[in-house]
Amino acid sequence: MATSDPAPVGLYEGLLTTRAIRRYRPEPVTNEALRDILFAASRAPSGSNRQPFRFLVLTDGPNAQRAKALIGSAARRIWSAKAAGDGYDRGSGAAPGSPKARMAATMDRYVADFEAVPVLILPCLVRYRPPTPTEGASVYPAVQNLLLAARALGYGGVITHFHAPVEAELRPLLGIPDDIVLAATVTLGVPEGQHGPVRRRPLSELVYSETWGEAPAWAIDPPGTRHTSAGPPKSGPPSAG
Repeated sequence: MATSDPAPVGLYEGLLTTRAIRRYRPEPVTNEALRDILFAASRAPSGSNRQPFRFLVLTDGPNAQRAKALIGSAARRIWSAKAAGDGYDRGSGAAPGSPKARMAATMDRYVADFEAVPVLILPCLVRYRPPTPTEGASVYPAVQNLLLAARALGYGGVITHFHAPVEAELRPLLGIPDDIVLAATVTLGVPEGQHGPVRRRPLSELVYSETWGEAPAWAIDPPGTRHTSAGPPKSGPPSAG
């Protein structure tokens, strides 16, 4: 487990409190913890129970250092473009302490320090048939298991796609065959901050009954739930054109 053994986390509590963790203490993730985290990931469901997921784990070896440098450079380019395009330095983003400003600061530090992340994991998919729109269903449940197991053991992580711009360089570096799909980039470590209740849109905006857009009477969040305004607009179906 992490340096300070965490208090036990129930399954339901873990589901409600597993945050995206992007700030890590300069501490390694133990081999025992990696074993337990990846064992939990390997228990995930997959189509026909084929278990076509594989996990390439990179810590502090020479290949890991090169891969972190490659992905770190891509992460900085991706975030720089997104920050500019989404106006993270404008509007509420210019107000110190606002949610937008805090997110920008967190992302700035995350990509700047990417080479120092304790663990970099590349979840992969062994493709056994032509590409289909549903093939992610055989790898992403395993990634979620990985993040929940990390939470339970006192660690934290986040899933990104920062590998995409440098995939061509990563494949020969790490010996990844051409027919293997790189599905995500996951970083793990001991959280510098902490997990806690996540903020999402109200249940009544996300759950419908009988008719699209009509929330059932029971779709009520527990008392004290905090919400976010992020996500798609709440208006009706998209207009044509």
